[in-house]
Amino acid sequence: MANNKSAKKRILVTAKKTERNRYYRTRIKNIVKAVHEAVEASDKAAATTAFTAANKSIHSLVSKGFLKKTTAARKVSRLHKMVNAIA
Repeated sequence: MANNKSAKKRILVTAKKTERNRYYRTRIKNIVKAVHEAVEASDKAAATTAFTAANKSIHSLVSKGFLKKTTAARKVSRLHKMVNAIA
């Protein structure tokens, strides 16, 4: 257990950051899953709509500093390729 003031603060800050990071990770997974489901259903309109929302959300996480720019670009690129592959 923490004994001094700074160590106690680090415990609180770490707990907050862990909770925030868990929320963002789950959000990314759900956004990507929505695009995957639309693609597997071969629904071009739904896939395009889901991709647009995913693109916006992923890039907003870059501006918050949660994702690196290259990671976001890679995720968006892969999703875009999937959406474009629908005949």
